[in-house]
Amino acid sequence: MLDNKHIEEIKRNYERAVKEGKIIESSPKYTDFFLKNSINSLTTARVLFALSTREDTRKKIGLASFDSFLWVINSAYYSMFYLARALLENKGINLKTDLSIHSVTFNAFVYHFYLTGKIERSLVEEFQEAEKEASEILGREKARELVEDFSREKDKRGRFTYETGEIAMRNKAQTSLDRAKKFNEEMRKILGR
Repeated sequence: MLDNKHIEEIKRNYERAVKEGKIIESSPKYTDFFLKNSINSLTTARVLFALSTREDTRKKIGLASFDSFLWVINSAYYSMFYLARALLENKGINLKTDLSIHSVTFNAFVYHFYLTGKIERSLVEEFQEAEKEASEILGREKARELVEDFSREKDKRGRFTYETGEIAMRNKAQTSLDRAKKFNEEMRKILGR
């Protein structure tokens, strides 16, 4: 998904957003705000998934036909989105746009954490005991996978805002929740939280 053509497009879009004043450098003010939203979004996704998959619990609370897989996907995506915002904010990168904030966030995240190797370095540290060459390869793959997961969730959130079959929605919700958990674990290591 992140081939050279896409990476060049991200760089151009990022540089355009900087010129347009959509991305500015400032002192970090909202890192904790975005981090809290990320945690709350991931918790919401977990709770909604558990409730949507437990018929006995739904019946006990009077919501026998409750199905919230769509909101699991949305909440899981938002946990990743807010964590990316927290990382950017912590770095002093402030996003100033109401339109296409998700694309601007994704481009800034890739620009500052993937293209600069910051994700790679932090992931490679996890594998310090392994042979250096193998560690770097694994770190690059893991970094690419995390960025691609974020991109897929951004795209999926748009697609699945509309009606989809229940089984497909449940499977997509589980995938979204798993990706969000993994993304949160790895990115919180970068934040040191």
